[in-house]
Amino acid sequence: MSIEDIFQTMKNLVAEQFAMEPAEVSMDTSFEEDLGADSVDVVELVMAIEEEFELGVTQEEDLKALKTVGDAVNYVAGKLNG
Repeated sequence: MSIEDIFQTMKNLVAEQFAMEPAEVSMDTSFEEDLGADSVDVVELVMAIEEEFELGVTQEEDLKALKTVGDAVNYVAGKLNG
């Protein structure tokens, strides 16, 4: 799965989670600063990502590194293509 494919799916997941339009989501969108996400929001999003991409459980140290949509896309790409 390409980075672009992952990003398209991620846009939809983020938009659904934060009640916004997918077009408003970019690779630079910050979960905390742009979306006002707290740790619970991020955990819920990661759970949706794990399910969507069939990744298994995300480790806590990996979770802390996910600051932007781009970080999440690259994390998923690494898991799927690694």
